[in-house]
Amino acid sequence: ADLSMEECCDKGIEWANKNRICASLPLISESRECSMTQVQCCRSQLEKQYCSDGIEFANVREECDSHTGENSTCEADYFKVCCYCCLLGKTAQIQGLSCEPNPKIGYQCGIVFRACCVKGQDGIDLSISDDAPKKEQVEISKEELDQEDPYLHDGCRGGGPCSQQCRDTGSSYVCSCFVGYQLQADGVNCEDINECITGTHSCGIGQTCVNTLGSFRCQRDTSCGTGYELTDDSRCKDIDECETGTHNCPPDFICQNTPGSFRCRPKLQCMNGFIQDALGNCIDINECLSTNMPCPAGQICINTDGSYTCQRMSPSCGRGYHLNEDGTRCVDVDECSSSNQPCGEGHVCINAPGNYRCECKTGYSFDVISRTCIDINECRRYPGRLCAHKCENTPGSYYCTCTMGFKLSADGRSCEDLNECESSPCSQECANVYGSYQCYCRRGFQLSDIDGISCEDIDECALPTGGHICSYRCINIPGSFQCTCPSTGYRLAPNARNCQDIDECVAESHNCSFNETCFNIQGGFRCLSLECPENYRKSGDTVGLEKTDTIRCIKSCRPNDVNCVLDPVHTISHTVISLPTFREFTRPEEIIFLRAITPTYPANQADIIFDITEGNLRDSFDIIKRYMDGMTVGVVRQVRPIVGPFHAILKLEMNYVMGGVVSHRNIVNVHIFVSEYWF
Repeated sequence: ADLSMEECCDKGIEWANKNRICASLPLISESRECSMTQVQCCRSQLEKQYCSDGIEFANVREECDSHTGENSTCEADYFKVCCYCCLLGKTAQIQGLSCEPNPKIGYQCGIVFRACCVKGQDGIDLSISDDAPKKEQVEISKEELDQEDPYLHDGCRGGGPCSQQCRDTGSSYVCSCFVGYQLQADGVNCEDINECITGTHSCGIGQTCVNTLGSFRCQRDTSCGTGYELTDDSRCKDIDECETGTHNCPPDFICQNTPGSFRCRPKLQCMNGFIQDALGNCIDINECLSTNMPCPAGQICINTDGSYTCQRMSPSCGRGYHLNEDGTRCVDVDECSSSNQPCGEGHVCINAPGNYRCECKTGYSFDVISRTCIDINECRRYPGRLCAHKCENTPGSYYCTCTMGFKLSADGRSCEDLNECESSPCSQECANVYGSYQCYCRRGFQLSDIDGISCEDIDECALPTGGHICSYRCINIPGSFQCTCPSTGYRLAPNARNCQDIDECVAESHNCSFNETCFNIQGGFRCLSLECPENYRKSGDTVGLEKTDTIRCIKSCRPNDVNCVLDPVHTISHTVISLPTFREFTRPEEIIFLRAITPTYPANQADIIFDITEGNLRDSFDIIKRYMDGMTVGVVRQVRPIVGPFHAILKLEMNYVMGGVVSHRNIVNVHIFVSEYWF
């Protein structure tokens, strides 16, 4: 619903009173005019509030610069403008000037100026006796006064009744205090908070809290010591005795301040080579006693009045010493540096101050009998203590060696394992072991028994189990083997060892004609033209099936064909099976199962007789009757081994006999193909 301008303005004023900010003012209407009115009324109310705060601050603090508000905001500018203008009005009242402001200071400032000035006059007793002359007064109507002074009815006008801060709420006012003060029970006056008693001070250890109006200060518990004084912020400050005149320097001295003290410097300055004492007298400096040694080496220092002189020395050196090149001092003679070798061969000359001595070289010992230096056999003297493996003596020393498979460490004594594999001694793989190495081969190879280094290929096909690795043929390759299958009719299985028969009929890679039926056999296929005889037709349930399925012909007599109807043969089926050449034939193998169409009957009803009528060459097959799952089943078995390739057509009959007469007969022609290979 549309809101009136007055309602929009009231919402802006209400937001300003609650939050004292207009930056996040929520707009209550999508109307542009209502939004502008709401924002303007909020800002106008903020100006009044901050201006009232500035007037209160000026009345309480009598200054405006210590206010710590946000100086960067427009509201802070309103605060300071009203604070300054109020101070101007109060100053005019104190100086007895007119409360009418100068128009140049602005209308808003003039209103605040007049309000603070008039309030100051209200505090003065302006009662005049009847006998005193009266000044001419100008009557101002209430409407003109309200128009001229918009803050006339402000409860906080001129600071209001509050002692520090006042905020007008429209119908009343609320008093508040500055930081460091708290409002008294009357809700108007403010009293100082004693932070030292309430414990809200921040004084540390060694400091005493001293309460002040609106705040506190921390004072040191101990004095600063001589030459220092304590400042208001509890810091020790050096006392300048020279500036304060608390020094005791004589008239002929100049006072120079130092940290914690002072120094008296004489006005009279001494010449070079002299120094002044505490009384200002000039005394000679003995340069010869300084640590810098003013004279060069070989000369002695002689002090003089205000200076010094250097005199050359002429020392005499004893045996084993001689003068240095400058002739200033005696230095040792190094007898060992001469070319005549005072100790002779096999000895070491060691120089000493004024003398020398002869010793045997390292690795030699002095023989008292021959009075010569002889070699020390360290390996024999310290067996097992010098070297980890082997010790070899040399003139004056020794060296260590290691056994095969080890190398000498950096210390020249220990032995560490030699990694022979880094030099690649093996033909394939090498494993380093402590003190040696071991060669080994990759899969498919074996280590040579001759050198133990070379790797020889393993002929997996020639192993005792080689015949079982591949189902057909194994071909050895370096490090492995490959299995192959017959060139036609088979492909290698995913395990790369067995052979899988290729079903040419499904893959449609056969060459059977349209009138022929493709039958898959192990390792190949056969194209057979199987047609139903006269008075028979192909069963409808074979339509749409694959060409490798069994073909079934059912009797279909012509009308009035009595002979056909009386013929007991109801169905003639053709099927193809593929058999392997059994290499180890130990027992009969069941290959065909003929299930009767009707369930079994009691003994006095129909009997089912299975028979092989044709194609049973060498009596390789027989047929037995078996009852399975309530059905009568004829099981055709292979009872003799057959060596492929072989093809035979086995004719089977399933007769339903009732009362000694065949009432129903089914014929099954089985095309048997025996393959040479079977995987």
